Amino acid sequence: MTGPPFWKTKRLDQMDAAEWESLCDGCAKCCLLKLEDEDTGEIAYTRLHCRLLDAGTCQCSDYANRKLHVPDCVKLTPAGIEEIRWMPGSCAYRLINEGKDLPDWHHLVCGDRTRVHTEGHSVLGRTVSEDTVLDEDQEDWVVDWEGTEF
Repeated sequence: MTGPPFWKTKRLDQMDAAEWESLCDGCAKCCLLKLEDEDTGEIAYTRLHCRLLDAGTCQCSDYANRKLHVPDCVKLTPAGIEEIRWMPGSCAYRLINEGKDLPDWHHLVCGDRTRVHTEGHSVLGRTVSEDTVLDEDQEDWVVDWEGTEF
């Protein structure tokens, strides 16, 4: 008999690198361009994704070197999770940090890496690259991701 899964017995800072990386569900919500209102601090999500995101797979096209190409790409760490207030409510890192369970559609729970997409919890097929839009037009791409737990 095996014990409870690692994400129920370990804090984020106790996980090894493989466990940490396995938490990512591949939704690519963290790869969306976000705009912050300078006056209110409110975060607005867009339908624009990072230029390194492969929109057909919801995977980074150069994950190992992403900070070289996109210097402001945020590298998630156990210590930084609480500071990143724009992480979606469905993010496993956020959920575990808040002492919550992973959703039924998470691949570590259901065993199916595609379920995040088939059940509509990812941005697959719903975004365009930030490189296709002028900076001054980014506000036109703000979207209410209602139902996606942002």
